[in-house]
Amino acid sequence: MDSKESYAVVTGASQGLGKSFAENLARKKINVILVSLPDQKLKEFSQELQELYDVKVHYYETDLSVNDNVMRLTEWLNRSFEIHILINNAGLGGTKKFTEASPHYINTILQVNVTATSLITHQLLPNLLKQPKAYILNVSSMAAFSPIGFKTVYPASKSFIHSFSRGLHEELKDTNVFVSVVNPGAMKTNTDVCKRIEKQGFIGRLTLLNPDKVASYCIRQLFKKDSVIMVNPISWLMMKILPIWIKLPLMTQAIKREIEA
Repeated sequence: MDSKESYAVVTGASQGLGKSFAENLARKKINVILVSLPDQKLKEFSQELQELYDVKVHYYETDLSVNDNVMRLTEWLNRSFEIHILINNAGLGGTKKFTEASPHYINTILQVNVTATSLITHQLLPNLLKQPKAYILNVSSMAAFSPIGFKTVYPASKSFIHSFSRGLHEELKDTNVFVSVVNPGAMKTNTDVCKRIEKQGFIGRLTLLNPDKVASYCIRQLFKKDSVIMVNPISWLMMKILPIWIKLPLMTQAIKREIEA
């Protein structure tokens, strides 16, 4: 793989796990294209990566909840770059009573988590297939393994990502494109998130992860061709062992405590 002229695309790259993915790739001397919402200091972060790691860095600011924006992004990427890595990290969560959720709130989560991930992958796949070796990493969640009250839309969207990734992996297994999915728990992305997760009690604290460690591990496992990356084995074991009639009310209660707090 000649990474001197090919690029890795990272969505949701301005903060949290996406930012850590970008830093880890640049550290490995892989050129990166960063995608994020406008006004997230993406230009400054791009310049910082370029100066620190001596790699080529481009950035693109857009709202992925709008389908036309997704198509314009992928058209620009295909026209301008050879791409050998795609990390679909952009995603939206949210904790809210479903009766109090607005149509816009519901639609935005589905558009970013489900539609944008699917469309970006679909549109960039011909580009990836042209490379000697190529990788797709989709970011799902531990929430993919259980429905959760007060987070009704988010776990459902992450179940889609997990299923989509496994299916695409099987479909492309005889090609040069390797597809993987990671199912992390909550991240220590900022102080507010940490406080919010800790209010969920023991379960919340148990699943809280460091984004830099997660990104580093994911990229290592991606290149080792691990198709389902588990960064928190304890949480995963709990999700697999506990029957739905136990874990559904247990997790819903944890989220309810967060709302009440």
